[in-house]
Amino acid sequence: MNQQLEQELLSSWQERQEYAEQMQPLLGKLYRNHAIEISVYGRPLLGASAIDIIKAHRSVRLKETHKLRLRESWPLLDAISQMTLAPAHIDLGKLAYAYHYDAQFAEQSVEQYLQQQLAEIIGVHDAQEPQDVVLYGFGRIGRILARLLIERQGKNNKLRLKAIVVRGGKSGDLEKRASLLRRDSVHGPFNGSITIDTEKNAIKANGSYIQVIYANSPQEVDYSHYGIQNAIVIDNTGMWRDQEGLSQHLLSKGVKKVLLTAPGKGDIKNIVFGVNHNDVAAEDVILSAASCTTNAITPVLKALDEHFGIQSGHVETVHSFTNDQNLIDNFHKGDRRGRSAALNMVITETGAATAVAKAYPQLKGKLTGSAIRVPTPNVSLAILNLHLSKATTKDELNNYLRDVSLFSDLQHQVNYTASSEIVSTDLVGTRAPAVVDSKATIVVDQRATVYVWYDNEFGYSCQVMKVLEKMSGLTSPTLPHATVKL
Repeated sequence: MNQQLEQELLSSWQERQEYAEQMQPLLGKLYRNHAIEISVYGRPLLGASAIDIIKAHRSVRLKETHKLRLRESWPLLDAISQMTLAPAHIDLGKLAYAYHYDAQFAEQSVEQYLQQQLAEIIGVHDAQEPQDVVLYGFGRIGRILARLLIERQGKNNKLRLKAIVVRGGKSGDLEKRASLLRRDSVHGPFNGSITIDTEKNAIKANGSYIQVIYANSPQEVDYSHYGIQNAIVIDNTGMWRDQEGLSQHLLSKGVKKVLLTAPGKGDIKNIVFGVNHNDVAAEDVILSAASCTTNAITPVLKALDEHFGIQSGHVETVHSFTNDQNLIDNFHKGDRRGRSAALNMVITETGAATAVAKAYPQLKGKLTGSAIRVPTPNVSLAILNLHLSKATTKDELNNYLRDVSLFSDLQHQVNYTASSEIVSTDLVGTRAPAVVDSKATIVVDQRATVYVWYDNEFGYSCQVMKVLEKMSGLTSPTLPHATVKL
């Protein structure tokens, strides 16, 4: 490499790094002060490193004709940071790309362009009162939800984690709970500071004061004693999944609603955000966020059914092992689940295929499903074997799902990869509940096989957060608006 080229590469890299470093404080302030979440073509930038910001911009060249430079998006972010805006998701990448490469905006200044594109959230007063949140149970999903709630800490934060409820209370329990939040073998270290208040049984994390309450049943807890009012309790235990069991939470003082992080039974609404979240009514006091697998497959199935039609199908899930299985061979009431999770692939049942119909009734009776638990700690794979209503090709189907992931109302639910090297560990921490693996797609006439990856812990928890926001009455539009209609 000659010296001139080497210098050009170094200068280009330094320029990108400097712009990314200028962006970081603005991204944080927008979120903390205005609840504005910034992304670049769906890749969230909240808490992103300078390298993450650069990578997000580089990924645009995989989706569009031109690449997007940081010096092109910087003026828009700078201008956005000086505006008074209501809470929203803003895709900086899409705004910047359209501004620089769409001829219709050629004569507009950055300020004029943003005034037009963000008109619905400019100068809008946010009157939403903060919502108290309680985590009942502090296992895998409970701790990830805690991380997601704590990362939102700021003066404009509307979802405030006030307490967690666990069994126990033995000596050293508080320290161990805090340690499990601080360190995670799958998701890595907590992004922030955690200390404990042993006298008052509380965890302090990034400015949040979280009361730790020890109880063996909901009836034992008086949340109002801790200053908690009209709380939404997120039940992560799975102990109760029907109306009668979950209603126990409503008998506790200080509770107004309950959200279950497992499939609900009976008449409980199972909500897959992006699919049937508009079914959430103000009068609903008990809701379910369905299962991780249902959240992964339903958005993709809805998209395919709306465009191609689905006559029938079978869903096979290759799922990471869970706490429900035994570490080594031992008694288990379920078939095969007593065998060592760390050593075996275990064929088991799943209700996800039939559960799809609760969120998307158009597929009722059209799907069957089965599952294989495998010796990995996180990230699962759903294989959708479908008989479509019309013939198509691999390219047509993939291109459609790519556009769904970028430009539709399901852009927060469906992600898309064209990598031929991606494996499960690459997807740990993915916020979308579903990632379509386009390289693995198989299509023959009306028969299609679609592979969908999902982080069954983190991606699912992000969906739970969206249902929580809906139950709280929080609204935050995604701008620019979707252009692909389902």
